Amino acid sequence: MTQSAIKVGENRYRASYGRYLEEFHVGDIYEHRPGRTITDADNIQFSLMTMNAHPMHCDAHFAAQSEFGRLLVNSGLTLAIVLGMTVNDVSGKSPANLGWTGIKLTHPVFAGDTLYAESEVLNLRDSASRPTQGIVTTRTRAFNQHGKQIMEFTRNSLVYKRGHAPGDVPPTGDAKTV
Repeated sequence: MTQSAIKVGENRYRASYGRYLEEFHVGDIYEHRPGRTITDADNIQFSLMTMNAHPMHCDAHFAAQSEFGRLLVNSGLTLAIVLGMTVNDVSGKSPANLGWTGIKLTHPVFAGDTLYAESEVLNLRDSASRPTQGIVTTRTRAFNQHGKQIMEFTRNSLVYKRGHAPGDVPPTGDAKTV
């Protein structure tokens, strides 16, 4: 994302994480970087931590006998990583996620795969009940290192308007892109 900074004093700027509602535009596409390479340890720890001990995620001998021939990365982990990749561009100034729809797992993910993602702004509107916030609808698609789409979902995020997010300070100058 384009990192912005708000002038808070003489020769002093505070980094601003995320985008305000006013900074979103329907049709914009944000490419989320850096990518994230998933390891066997990531997969096994997440699977066992979330009590998903399905042998396709944590029993290499069992998985070797499947059509994939190896462990599959837990789709919950894949979703969590891809969602996390979007935060600095989509929900860094969001008090709440409102929901995800249309989650599609379109290609298997394996340890060693590097994931990349992009989000397209589909819709914007002011919140009917929260005048200092609005709702941003995005569609996120994720790809592996070979450019094969592995996932997509649509997400609604509640996002603060400029000047209303926690930690906002009255600027002493214009926001600057750094």
